[in-house]
Amino acid sequence: MESVRQQIEMLRRQLHEHNYNYYVLSQPTISDFEFDRLMRQLMDLETAYPEYHDPNSPSVRVGSDVNNNFIQVTHRFPMLSLQNTYSEGEVADFYNRVKRALNEEFEIVCELKFDGTSISLVYEHGRLTRAVTRGDGRKGDDVTANVRTIRNVPLVLNGNDVPPYIEVRGEILMPWSSFDALNKERAEQEEPLFANPRNAASGTLKMQDSRVVASRKLESCVYSLLGDDLPARSHFDNMTLARKWGLNVSDAMRRCSTPEEVFDYLKEWDIARKNLPVITDGVVLKVDSLIQQRNLGATSKFPRWSIAFKFNAEQAVTRLESVSYQVGRTGAVTPVANLDPVLLSGTTVKRASLYNEDAVLALDLHIGDMVYVEKGGEIIPKITGVDKEARFLLGDKVAFTRKCPDCGTPLVRNEDEAAYYCPNSEGCPTQIKGRIEHFVTRKAMNIAIGPETVNLLYDKGLIRDAANLYQLRFEELAGLERWGETSANNLLESIEQSKSVPYERVLYALGVRFVGETVAQKLAQAFPGIDQLAQATVEQLVAVDEIGERIAQSVTAYFADPLYCDFVRRLRQNGLQFTLSEEALAAKSDKLKGLTIVISGTFELHSRDEYKVMILQNGGKNSGSVSKNTDYILAGENMGPAKLEKALKLGVKVIDEQTFLEMLQ
Repeated sequence: MESVRQQIEMLRRQLHEHNYNYYVLSQPTISDFEFDRLMRQLMDLETAYPEYHDPNSPSVRVGSDVNNNFIQVTHRFPMLSLQNTYSEGEVADFYNRVKRALNEEFEIVCELKFDGTSISLVYEHGRLTRAVTRGDGRKGDDVTANVRTIRNVPLVLNGNDVPPYIEVRGEILMPWSSFDALNKERAEQEEPLFANPRNAASGTLKMQDSRVVASRKLESCVYSLLGDDLPARSHFDNMTLARKWGLNVSDAMRRCSTPEEVFDYLKEWDIARKNLPVITDGVVLKVDSLIQQRNLGATSKFPRWSIAFKFNAEQAVTRLESVSYQVGRTGAVTPVANLDPVLLSGTTVKRASLYNEDAVLALDLHIGDMVYVEKGGEIIPKITGVDKEARFLLGDKVAFTRKCPDCGTPLVRNEDEAAYYCPNSEGCPTQIKGRIEHFVTRKAMNIAIGPETVNLLYDKGLIRDAANLYQLRFEELAGLERWGETSANNLLESIEQSKSVPYERVLYALGVRFVGETVAQKLAQAFPGIDQLAQATVEQLVAVDEIGERIAQSVTAYFADPLYCDFVRRLRQNGLQFTLSEEALAAKSDKLKGLTIVISGTFELHSRDEYKVMILQNGGKNSGSVSKNTDYILAGENMGPAKLEKALKLGVKVIDEQTFLEMLQ
């Protein structure tokens, strides 16, 4: 047994070292394959010998599906905010205030202000024991399990000079690459997009499933050490030691002796930040000496020894080369600007969204224009303006295409819509493949194939719509290039499992225009079988809560089309669920009829999605915001403070999940 324990500890040491080399130093010394082999060996031993469990084992990086109910923790050292400045004049004022107050020589440390979610990491005897969010500055949420999945947060610090107790302050960040990938996935699932990487990082850190947290590839960057026994009296020197211990400290940190050096730093990084893989919105200036920091003290809100200088919103200027057009699964045609490559927010931008014809006309775009590009929550950046004074040898004015770029069909535009559509839904390859890709997504039928496989199967003539998936044969799949028996069996098994997907998700998977996930749930509750829905009139559909005229007309048009009716018929023949389950029918009631309920916070007994379904099943209405029409707020842990404040102001009753469940009994 002793030899097993020694082997486990040796593997842990090796993996900690390789994590540090890869995620902090960016200098891996072994291949990914070899790293995975060592990790699997460790996890097998830990499973076989649970008595050697260690919460800081490298194996916790993969996360767990254990539900984490966050508890509030009081910060030993309050997490104060910083006063923001926006000009060199304000920075000079800060420098002069410090100079007058100290009346002695001092140095300023400049470091980049990364735009993430603040975190406090507690290390005792070199081991991570707790990770707490900023919260209100006095108390925050314990998110230790989630932070342990972040690869460049060391679970065990290196070195013999680490104090027995130390708090490390920093930011949890989502790199632009991870943010773009996450929003792309959410767009495909028709889920709301995150507005920016900061919101995405914050939302991820508060998730209940640490496996999902691990998959989103968050990073950390630390900027401060706190404790009673710090090794140095200089902030800069302490952070240099922190880097040696294995913590991720920005290489951009610089110690400055004069105001001119500070201003040089600000100018340098206002340009250089465009190369960074993470978002930064400014520079933090700190007096370097910890003794001088204590002498300067703090106001009730801000330390007097530090300020934040905020950059202007980042944008780039580049030339418009051409405009191309993309076709979506519903036939909507979207213009995309093709640009001279330009660096923006850590990535090279070559394309930008133009949304629709109205947006193109409002910009008065011409080929060759110098355009302003910004990167916000969009999957691809957007053009926000044109430098008309820079026009020279101007090209043609951009005119919106009148034909489908894929199949050449003349486009149509409804009077009340901004988008143009290709009406050739059954003959336009991009639309056909787009509908199949939607059908197989996780929130629809959850069939384990991506766009590349859909393209392959379509190009090989094996599928022409989603119903053809259920006729695929093993021999056809195993014979495809780079496929084999395992890949073929996996796909066929996934297709077979999709036959148990409930009715409301099948309805969503059909891809009826304007019928998203929530609308599909409402329609399934109102019309428990597909035959009832197919025979429903516009008037009957509009009578369903939140189903408007546009959605109703889209649904009736879908089931009036013989091609779509045949598509549904073939899916039914293959065993898909087109009625509500007996369990769902049994749960239907009018107990919440006429009630509007807002869900906020995290829950122990059921997930937020499960509560949303319960509200619909019992005749209630889900709402995302509090208003005078809200009847109840179903509140869990960490309820949004803005919602609580508005609820109290409007007199909306706040109930917990136990009370809500009792209402349904």
